[in-house]
Amino acid sequence: MAYKTILTKEFLNNLFRYDDGKLFRKSDNKKVGWLVSQGYINTNIHGNVYGVHRLIFLMFNGYLPKEIDHINGIKSDNRIENLRASSVKENQFNAKIRKDSSTGIKNVTKSGKKFNVALKIDGKRTHIGNFQDLELAELVAIEARNKYHGVFANHG
Repeated sequence: MAYKTILTKEFLNNLFRYDDGKLFRKSDNKKVGWLVSQGYINTNIHGNVYGVHRLIFLMFNGYLPKEIDHINGIKSDNRIENLRASSVKENQFNAKIRKDSSTGIKNVTKSGKKFNVALKIDGKRTHIGNFQDLELAELVAIEARNKYHGVFANHG
């Protein structure tokens, strides 16, 4: 029967060794974790499943935020320099371009002969403008993400 382990920085650092985004058990030096369908790497501690990115963040920072953002957008890249605390809203800013995008450019859709730029600002989809030129629409989208999403802006 699994019991809930209270995770602390000290507990994890006694259990695991960190090396370039990966965790190894200190007891046998074996790499831990498996890739799940959402793209994260999970592992098991005393019958409970945890995201490796959350364990690594706790090992280095001593606390667990509600959300952890993978800066480069790659959910399996758990190098500590790629992890940062974020809010749910900030984490959503780092989403990749939708697979069904009509233009292949994040926050730009095509409507007739015009290109529309819209993005979420304070949780609401906000229309930025309509443009005749795709390149101009892309530049406006980049500027808007930088302005409203700051360091969490993801242009890919």
